[in-house]
Amino acid sequence: MNTSSSSNRSQSEGRRIVRKTAVELVAEKLRNRILNGKLAPGSQLRQEALAEELGVSRIPLREAFRLLSSEGLVELQPHRGAFVSMLSASEVEELFELRQKIEPWLIEEASAKISEEVLKQAERLVAEMDKVRPERWGSLNWQLHEVLYHAAEKPAALALVKTLHDKSERYFRFQIVNAPIRKQSRTEHLQLIKSCRERNGKVAREVMQHHIQDAAVQILAIVRQLMDEGDEVAVGAKAAVRLPG
Repeated sequence: MNTSSSSNRSQSEGRRIVRKTAVELVAEKLRNRILNGKLAPGSQLRQEALAEELGVSRIPLREAFRLLSSEGLVELQPHRGAFVSMLSASEVEELFELRQKIEPWLIEEASAKISEEVLKQAERLVAEMDKVRPERWGSLNWQLHEVLYHAAEKPAALALVKTLHDKSERYFRFQIVNAPIRKQSRTEHLQLIKSCRERNGKVAREVMQHHIQDAAVQILAIVRQLMDEGDEVAVGAKAAVRLPG
């Protein structure tokens, strides 16, 4: 076998463009509309109108609905169709109150033990977060926090915090489409890394407290704005429920 031709073929395959499927393209368009508020919480996603507008059949559209449902952005209701998932300010408040009680303590514990190798890994994650699309930011945000907290050697607390982050990811997506907020979050992440590198647990704890507080305030403001701009009708499992003002 010709080694040169094999190498050239391998390089060519490495450069090959990966094209998105129709399902991925439709999901991306709908995801962006949901996250920027163009599709209001509780609004119905009408297959016929969307299929005509996006130039696709109903099959990729239905698959896109399922994908967005797995992300918590769309609610699929039997015999009724697909709806943009409702938002809950009270859920945001509860999630961030719980985070506020656990994560500052975790980062303080981790700061005394964390290695330089881990801190460099955290810096690489921050750099990667600068470039990713909103749908990936929440996942990378959790990876960054997990990397920092792992040094605390508190597995039960880490598992609990992961659950909180998973539940918060949808709301992070609303937050991170806003460029100034994204920049602020980056600054705070770098401050966390710096305080850990300096073994300053007290500062790390304070930075984390402010970081979670800032995120909660930002996300609550966005959620309430989207709720106010919506139809003010929450589509429940069987009946409509009026949203709070």
